[in-house]
Amino acid sequence: MWGDQENKNLIKILRGGGVAVMPTDTLYGMVGSAQNVSVVNRIYALRKRNPKKPCIILIGDISELKNFSINISEKQKEKLKKYWSFSPTQDLRPISVVLDCPDESFSYLHRGTKTLAFRLPAIKELRDLLLETGPLIAPSANPEGLLPAKTIEEAKKYFNDSVDLYIDGGMLAGEASKVVRLHPDGSVSILR
Repeated sequence: MWGDQENKNLIKILRGGGVAVMPTDTLYGMVGSAQNVSVVNRIYALRKRNPKKPCIILIGDISELKNFSINISEKQKEKLKKYWSFSPTQDLRPISVVLDCPDESFSYLHRGTKTLAFRLPAIKELRDLLLETGPLIAPSANPEGLLPAKTIEEAKKYFNDSVDLYIDGGMLAGEASKVVRLHPDGSVSILR
């Protein structure tokens, strides 16, 4: 996706509790460790995000769901494998999946909804990066209510030097992911 040195710097910043703006599998995202409460709160403050709205969490592997006290049923596992198989016949729009997360220790993420949304990106380099950094929250790189940044210059106009690192991936004109609610019985509700 970008240079090796940039990758090392990004990993170091994210592991160290920093916040970055970088290309994701959809749009430019403002990313930080999903397992660091102060990083999550900083991203909410920078984006002026509604405190009741949870963020999508990018993961590098389905096994990382257990880091959030999420136990999935066999039926849910089958659906997740289908959604995140990255086969040529699959819907090309990335899919974020909302799962139950009743664990109150993750209330800083689920914001009282007792659910969390996860996405396993189709881009292998991004999954590899996530395995190095750990799960990242990744809301779009814009203050709430404004248009998502399509270029790193637009993101810099929004956030100036309040972000620790910007990674330029050129013009990104993707769209937000499809969001589905995956119930324990394997049934699905489309949310977006």
